[in-house]
Amino acid sequence: MKSWDLLVADCDTNTVTVVNVATITQTTLGGPAVTSELLTLEDITKRVGMSVRNVRFYTTKGLVPPPIRRGRSGYYTAEHVARLELVRELQGHGFTLAAIERYLSHVPEDATPEDLALQRTMLAPWSGDQPVAMSHAELEERAGRPLSTEERATLEAIGVLQEAGTGYAVSLTQLPVGLGLLELGFPRDAALAAKEVYLRHGQEIADELYEVFRTMVWPLYQESGASPEVLREIVERLKPLSISSLVSAYEQAMDETKRQGIRRRSS
Repeated sequence: MKSWDLLVADCDTNTVTVVNVATITQTTLGGPAVTSELLTLEDITKRVGMSVRNVRFYTTKGLVPPPIRRGRSGYYTAEHVARLELVRELQGHGFTLAAIERYLSHVPEDATPEDLALQRTMLAPWSGDQPVAMSHAELEERAGRPLSTEERATLEAIGVLQEAGTGYAVSLTQLPVGLGLLELGFPRDAALAAKEVYLRHGQEIADELYEVFRTMVWPLYQESGASPEVLREIVERLKPLSISSLVSAYEQAMDETKRQGIRRRSS
């Protein structure tokens, strides 16, 4: 060990940490040594695209751990980078500071940069159809006619739009479908009931598929040393396959339900 190295031992975890100005090496007894690059405050602000003030603020709020001290200087590792990138991702999804704090409270303190990359990857929108902001006038112009309060409520119930400030966030791909249902006099109560079914079962499916990915897919790629970028690419390729599989399973189930109904009526 060089004279400018700092040796830190944690008896509870059997971990020895060797710090010098350029790198930090952690070795768990019986395990491999892992070396991470050390970054200055200026380095990490450039890496994550945040101001010095924000990095310090998130540190004081406990959203990221404090820097590693080497004398009077503080240094940051890949773990700091990953946590700050996760904070930035959550902000991009409209999370408030309180919501970010709650979210991160469920992330283990010993989460690796790869674990945090998985969190970021799963936060990415699953649907390519991102809503478009519209004013009331723009919505009616797109619809080609005035829309009553009842009709807008029906469109909101079936997921075509939702109120956003003084206007709406509108799904352009689903708007024609919703308008078609309005023309057919689709009842609002039925739309609300159907929405509840979709939300309830959709959440159950999402929870179960997430667990499959977390316990059966992620560990395999983690062991192989796959980078966060590779993981993100895998998820992006899974998205259309998952959606098409769900649609196919739904169509098959509906066909079977209709056949069962016909058999009951004819028996």
